[in-house]
Amino acid sequence: MDRIADRYLRFAKIEAAGRSPLYEQWAFHVAKSFSALTFLRGLPADKQQPNLLFAALRHTAGLPRSPAEFDAALARHGAEIRALMLARSTQTNEPGRCAVLMPAIATIPGKIALIEVGASAGLCLLMERYGYDWGVQRLTPDVGVSDYPVLSCAVTGTPPLPRRYPDIVWRAGLDLSPIDVRLDADLKWLETLVWPEDEHRLARLRSALRICRREPPRIIRGDLLRDLASVVAQAPADATVVVYHSAVLNYVTDQARRNEFARAMLASRCIWISNESPLVFPQFLPDTAQQPPGMFLLCVAGNPLAWTDPHGATLQWL
Repeated sequence: MDRIADRYLRFAKIEAAGRSPLYEQWAFHVAKSFSALTFLRGLPADKQQPNLLFAALRHTAGLPRSPAEFDAALARHGAEIRALMLARSTQTNEPGRCAVLMPAIATIPGKIALIEVGASAGLCLLMERYGYDWGVQRLTPDVGVSDYPVLSCAVTGTPPLPRRYPDIVWRAGLDLSPIDVRLDADLKWLETLVWPEDEHRLARLRSALRICRREPPRIIRGDLLRDLASVVAQAPADATVVVYHSAVLNYVTDQARRNEFARAMLASRCIWISNESPLVFPQFLPDTAQQPPGMFLLCVAGNPLAWTDPHGATLQWL
């Protein structure tokens, strides 16, 4: 159980600290709770992650405010929580990540075919439907509606901030378990994945979901190694294919599979954009720059471009 405890300690210290006091408290508690660790040990390794446990507990039992209430909720609703964790995954479909992806995508000339790996409901496939505020540069969509979210992102360095939207002519997502925005149960699960204190993110998610329900992108059920090539083959021949993913490969726990995916992408005809924890592809870490704690690394074709906030709030260009 030490491995599970270490995972929750790391989550508390690096991911939840400064972002969610409640999740930080819960994670520290789980790391030393025999009953909680025993519960987690009965789950597959890929179902033991903190975000999944905490979302399933909130979805089932509400919002316990103390360690004692947490243990009581887990004891009372353990079977339901376990079933939900086995059935669901942490498909945090965070549209805010588009703010750090756009500088890498919008500089690509001509027609673009977007393919998102781990697309969930496909909110990040609709990036030209959102507004952007990078402080020194703003973009406003010309879509004839006023209920689009504005994605704010604090920028350091000199990234190529776009003055216009990319010419996206085709889009598709790939996911092991696609989220159906037409189903209320799926929407409720997406909302539960937003951390409890983050009301701004929840409002932004709901705004993006309204757009997605009006024009849902095509999401294909499949595996990133087995099925991606067939999705790429469907893209228009006259468009540049851009394959991207954000906070997805950390859930592929086998490093050999991650590296196999990286090799396949580097050998493909696609432009490959990765926005992941630096632990996912340590071979792409920049040589000289100091690694900020809790940040993702944005890469194009394995070349590091920026440190990014996991939810798109900051972009530190290298």
